[in-house]
Amino acid sequence: MGQMVHVLVSDWLKSLLTLDLSLYADVALQQNGDVDRSAATRVKQVYFHKVAMLHTAFADGKTLVLLDNLNIRDTHSIFFRSLADRGFDLTFKTADDPSLSLIKYGQFLYDHLVIFSPSVEDFGGNINVETITSFIDGGGNVLVAASSDIGDPLRELGSECGIEFDEEKTAVIDHHNYDISDPGEHTLIVADPENRLKAPTIVGKPTNKPVLFKGVGMVADPENPLVLDILTGSSTSYSYFPDRPVSQYPHAVGKNTLLIAGLQARNNARVVFSGSLDFFSDAYFNSAVQKARPGSQRFEQNGNMDLAEALSRWVFKEAGVLRVGAVTHHPVGENTPPAAYTITDLVEYSIVIEMLSDGQWVPFDGDDIQLEFVRIDPFVRTYLKKNGGKYSVQFKLPDVYGVFQFKVDYNRLGYTHLYSSTQVSVRPLQHTQYERFIPSAFPYYASAFSMMTGLFIFSIVFLHMKEKEKSD
Repeated sequence: MGQMVHVLVSDWLKSLLTLDLSLYADVALQQNGDVDRSAATRVKQVYFHKVAMLHTAFADGKTLVLLDNLNIRDTHSIFFRSLADRGFDLTFKTADDPSLSLIKYGQFLYDHLVIFSPSVEDFGGNINVETITSFIDGGGNVLVAASSDIGDPLRELGSECGIEFDEEKTAVIDHHNYDISDPGEHTLIVADPENRLKAPTIVGKPTNKPVLFKGVGMVADPENPLVLDILTGSSTSYSYFPDRPVSQYPHAVGKNTLLIAGLQARNNARVVFSGSLDFFSDAYFNSAVQKARPGSQRFEQNGNMDLAEALSRWVFKEAGVLRVGAVTHHPVGENTPPAAYTITDLVEYSIVIEMLSDGQWVPFDGDDIQLEFVRIDPFVRTYLKKNGGKYSVQFKLPDVYGVFQFKVDYNRLGYTHLYSSTQVSVRPLQHTQYERFIPSAFPYYASAFSMMTGLFIFSIVFLHMKEKEKSD
């Protein structure tokens, strides 16, 4: 009920603001029968600024948290408090609540979804695996935490995203890398920092702190290039039933054992799967860690909290989000683009790329951004160089006319897919633009003039030659 009122109030305020400012714009345009365009422009600027403020206040950060039971809200309070402190509007519900709904009147009610209910067998209300996949297809972000008591819905959701969970009651086992407080099953894994994905945007800054993990193992679909191996087991780890002898080949072995996996879809929606719900718990956040091997170093603080915060920032698009700003192109020495370029023109192209950092858009710093000048295939491919707050390059157009595109297609690990395409026409030279004498035609010029010279000489000789008279 509160969520519906929240949505209705935001829509009402937006419509009221739109109507109010539209009336002011009409007055500014029609006052005294004259057109005051500067006043209208100021009104439009105020309008868009207010709408952007309303969008930030009412649309961003709405997160639905599904729990096995409400006690998880207390046992994982540090993680949820960090989300709330960063501005997320958290709505806690049990996974089998009959009033659950992600979509209403064709609109998504939430921006993000957190599933901390590994043992759920059936979601309540209007939520099911198909609804969640539709939520992801619509651009929603999902954080999923499982455990050894995993139910069929999470297993099915993982399959939809290229992740295959091991069977229920199985766990990741490592006889060489378990914590000193392990009860004897060797399932309280100590994951070394070397097993993390080499992507600071996703896992945070490099650290030497290991993380604690206890849960179910996963493997990635080898045919899905979008799946990210965020945290893997060591070469001695495997996934099996901890209370049974190994009688068949385990589901996951060695580095193929995924502890945490991620996915960035082609629409930039993000999903993170953790095989351990305890990974996000207060007990693990505050626990010391030491491998049960003689001489192992003891860490008073593990890396769970830092890794969990970095993962949440990435999956909820607080980090690694890029956008395209102003794009300009024009001939060198001019300021505006022509109706059509001419072959072999010297052109300057520039693009502004921004990154979201702490809620603010700041210039992106990258040295591997490429520009392609494409007709069907690229005719020009070159690196863009940073010049102040934008990236620019000068290059010569190919000696081929047609319809081309300035194309920037930037796809890097941990960042949203950045794509910009600007279509232009390239025409051949006009007749007045060709050189008066083409160097490649000099042999033809020489042959023509030599023929004329030879004919002139022949004519003179022929006209002035006198035949000798025959004698009687």
